[in-house]
Amino acid sequence: MATAHAGSAARYRCMVASRALAAALGGYALASLFTAVLAVGLPRVSDTSRASALLTATLLSVAVYAAAVIWAFSARSALRAWAGIAVPSAVLAAALWALKAGA
Repeated sequence: MATAHAGSAARYRCMVASRALAAALGGYALASLFTAVLAVGLPRVSDTSRASALLTATLLSVAVYAAAVIWAFSARSALRAWAGIAVPSAVLAAALWALKAGA
């Protein structure tokens, strides 16, 4: 009986650690990709300067990072937390690649 409880506690700790990694590392990657896409794309669609676009992107990335952290701990499972961060990151990576290729 004690072994089953220990296994359950270990599984719970692994799920929390996975969510923490998703929040910290995945959130950082998502915020970085968001910043890069916005900094490169914003001057193309508006008359803003590159410096202003970078500043705007950097300020908004704080909100994106916070949202990723909230998502990581509010998702139903650790797998959904990772997927909810990985899928938008992949979309942003593709958008960044397209913006860089079209430069």
